Amino acid sequence: MVAEFSWLPDYAELFCRSNFSFLHGASHAEELVERAFELGYRGIAITDECSLAGAPRMHVAAQAKGLPLVIGSYFEVTPDEVAPGHDPGPGAFGLVLLAQNREGYGNLSELISWRRMASPKGTYKLTSRMLSAPPAEFAHLRGMPDCFAILVPTYPVRADVLDAQVAWFRTTFGERARLGLVQLQRALDGAQREEIRAAAERRGVRIVALGDVTMHRRSCKELQDVMTAIRVGMPVSECGYALAPNAEQHLRARNRIGNLYSPAEIEETCTILDTCDFELDSLRYEYPDEIVPKGLTPTSYLEQETMAGAATRYPQGVPEKVSKQIRYELDLIAKLSYEPFFLTVYDIVKYARSQNILCQGRGSAANSVVCFCLGITEVNPEQSTMLFERFISAERGEPPDIDVDFEHQRREEVIQHIYGKYGHNRAALAAAVSTYRPRGVLRETGKALGVDPMLVDRVAKAHRWFDGSRDLLQQFSTIGLDPETPLILAWARLAARLLNFPRHLSQHSGGFVISRGKLTRLVPVENAAMDGRRVIQWDKDDLEALGLMKVDVLALGMLSALHRAFDMRTAWRGPPEPDGEPFTLKHIPQDDKATYDMICRADTVGVFQIESRAQMSMLPRLRPRTYYDLVIEVAIVRPGPIQGGAVHPYLKRRQGIEKVSYPKEELKPALERTYGVPIFQEQVMQIAMIAAGFTPGEADQLRRAMAAWKRKGNLEKYHSKIVDGMRERDYPPDFAEQIFEQIKGFGDYGFPESHAASFAKLAYASSWLKCHEPAIFLAALLNSQPMGFYPPSQLVQDAKRHGVQVLPIDVAQSNWEASLEALPDQPPPHGQPAVRLGLSLVRGLGEAAARRIEAARTAAGRFDNVDTLARRAQLERRDLEALAAANALATLAGHRRDALWQAVAAAPERDLLATAPIDEPEKPALGAPSEADDILADYHTTGLTLNRHPVALLRPELRARRLSSAAELHDRPDGRLARACGLVTARQMPGTAKGVMFMTLEDETGCVNLIVRPELLARQRRETLDSRLLAASGVWQVASDVRHLVVQHFEDLTPLLGGLRTSSREFH
Repeated sequence: MVAEFSWLPDYAELFCRSNFSFLHGASHAEELVERAFELGYRGIAITDECSLAGAPRMHVAAQAKGLPLVIGSYFEVTPDEVAPGHDPGPGAFGLVLLAQNREGYGNLSELISWRRMASPKGTYKLTSRMLSAPPAEFAHLRGMPDCFAILVPTYPVRADVLDAQVAWFRTTFGERARLGLVQLQRALDGAQREEIRAAAERRGVRIVALGDVTMHRRSCKELQDVMTAIRVGMPVSECGYALAPNAEQHLRARNRIGNLYSPAEIEETCTILDTCDFELDSLRYEYPDEIVPKGLTPTSYLEQETMAGAATRYPQGVPEKVSKQIRYELDLIAKLSYEPFFLTVYDIVKYARSQNILCQGRGSAANSVVCFCLGITEVNPEQSTMLFERFISAERGEPPDIDVDFEHQRREEVIQHIYGKYGHNRAALAAAVSTYRPRGVLRETGKALGVDPMLVDRVAKAHRWFDGSRDLLQQFSTIGLDPETPLILAWARLAARLLNFPRHLSQHSGGFVISRGKLTRLVPVENAAMDGRRVIQWDKDDLEALGLMKVDVLALGMLSALHRAFDMRTAWRGPPEPDGEPFTLKHIPQDDKATYDMICRADTVGVFQIESRAQMSMLPRLRPRTYYDLVIEVAIVRPGPIQGGAVHPYLKRRQGIEKVSYPKEELKPALERTYGVPIFQEQVMQIAMIAAGFTPGEADQLRRAMAAWKRKGNLEKYHSKIVDGMRERDYPPDFAEQIFEQIKGFGDYGFPESHAASFAKLAYASSWLKCHEPAIFLAALLNSQPMGFYPPSQLVQDAKRHGVQVLPIDVAQSNWEASLEALPDQPPPHGQPAVRLGLSLVRGLGEAAARRIEAARTAAGRFDNVDTLARRAQLERRDLEALAAANALATLAGHRRDALWQAVAAAPERDLLATAPIDEPEKPALGAPSEADDILADYHTTGLTLNRHPVALLRPELRARRLSSAAELHDRPDGRLARACGLVTARQMPGTAKGVMFMTLEDETGCVNLIVRPELLARQRRETLDSRLLAASGVWQVASDVRHLVVQHFEDLTPLLGGLRTSSREFH
């Protein structure tokens, strides 16, 4: 008989799965900790299935509450696969493993890694033989030393099966074996309990109470049912026994625990809790040491390479200020033992440069002179007011963050070099946690509730990229459904609850973790979706929370484009004088007037960072004339300065409209370069140090708190320190409050100067190329797709408007990539080339076929006809048809209709009739397609046209509707009514725009920028979001050479396009 407790027993939940047990756990780790704390639990374990993905979040939450946490994992153990007549082993059962100490944690992490990496992504397989007799490589995991092992019998259990399992369990795990008792008020719980107690007594194994928890409150049961339905792929109404029979898998009150288990079974939970002596923050991470040459230490080698780099960076002698900064940085790096980290990044960058891969560090690393001297970054910190403490702080005690961008088309070479050098056991990418987003969550929950698939599709498609996730009911109203019906209410409620739940682990964009020893003993590693890659189970926030280092090996499309442009310029114009080296960044003239004139006109389509609508609107107002102006330009069009109210004061002071002033003269050094207005994160930190007495480390902690403020709201604890500190330094209280509100305005959107400085270099380089080498720049951009803000069709249209001659795709001339061709009156090296479009634009044509065309043409010259092309390049019928449809056979076969007929004749499909005699029909007389048909076919087969712009064909119709062209609107005075029409090429709604959408219409003469107010978007949502050819009426506004149309009404003219399919790009 179970005792009735008149007091609350001490209890620790040791079987608890969070939502990182995907589609099983129905609560966040933080919710589980909060609820366990509320219930007065002695502690809690995190035991996600074959995973430690949720452990760091659970650790942080438990630390904040002072609640002891045990790190563990749950496994479904499957029967061994044996030949008939052999012992099948103990069969299937559940297993909870709990780490007793650091060694036990390493064993657990390695077991998870072993089983995950031996299975397809998202799965694992663990058998009893793998635990009792693992292969030699994993012999040290036999019996999982230093881990408690808890057997969780299946329900309902057979007595003989259970007895055999307990016997095996006792033999395998020894004194660390426990038998778990789960009581969930199921029909056979009583019988299960008695069988478990009898088996435990026979085999001498202690029983421990388990809750098999998957949710923090019973109210999560509805969501858990939906997750089960998603997991099994059928509606809730059809799931039957797949659903949990009740809501008992929640964290239960201790008096209920006392009524379900014996005192000894409950006490055992606390005994295990007290015996487990491991915390995640005790993990120590060591970077590889083989990067240091023999005879040197990491400290001496880093200093040697830094000083050698300094001599190269400063050939006229290292300035005294720089020497002092180098010494300061090296001393701090040595004090924090970060030398191996810097040397690892240095080694990666050296490899990339040895392979002629363009790369550049960015982010806070650009604050470091050491990084500059090592060649990791290209920004000289001496030329700015950047703050080293933004990068490394002794007080912070956290590892630095070094982000390095590589050419996006060659980054994989760098990644595979890292794997090749360190091995998959020592190097892996950080994870990225893919979560349920609004459109996907509406689909999944709708299907789980049994909603008609067509209705689910309508509702999901009604949700657009800019729609907020707070009120999903709006999506139902949008398509005419009653949001008050029970089904719709349940759908919206459950979708909102599942929103942002982790869905699966994907790979980070490039965050690498590299270890000296086995990485798998530090964190579990599993297969990525991409072959040849491994990912750890923690994301960048988890690594940061635990103080573990990573290096970001990132991909940047503009680096690919710049490298291609440099190579093409060298090939076309020859190496620049006087050094005769290939053209690189260093050869681009600084402070080029023509380049800055182009930038000030906002003529920046295709240019890095300053090509968006918002940037184009800012350029004529800010009018950059120097590199530092570009640094400001890159940073100011960001939510931080906008929300902080910095933009208009800065522009007015820059233009002389408003006097430059400082709250106190002591702030002048921090704010002088930005006219007394804080623009960068570093300036916010400097204000905190100068005006409020923060130490450099405290200022960086403030920055981190700002970054997390939107998510965690932990900025208020700095309020009194800022206000009191400023009051002590004689700043007025109201000014102190104003500064704090401005700091809050930066939130997690403040842009570091170091980051802007790195990007500004690339912005200027790409601007110079666009200004002086427009053909080369276009070819480089086309060959670096996908990248940037604009699709190839807009890049080509813009280049043509700048006088670049673009030649059509032609099998007689085109390579796979776009190439340069000399015009009769513009020979190299001084003439401007034309751009020949590449075969890569032909939809349906693979690269292998295109390369065969190149090779055949190189080997034996041009093709005489389609037959010789097909034979020499070994093309299949589908290849020829794709080329013909794209008009790429025009020089061989005439217009595309004739070419398609010849393509079919050159490579007929005969299959089963291959041996039968076939009379080929005579070619019919085919008329050439009309211009409209040609344009339609161009867009369909290549995504762009070199014929007239599609809108040009419609101009008579548009004039009849009194719709002006972009060129006609350009000189229209401010405040006049205007009507425009064009193809929708971009829709953008930044988070700071307060619901305002920015759109771009393109016609044959240029582009018109639109401003769409929230009320118009609500009133004409379909026209705004679904139209491809759009007429807009409104008020024309002109200010500081910035022009846009404030729309009052839309008309969808898409039917005028006929079958023409165009697309727009949508951005936050």
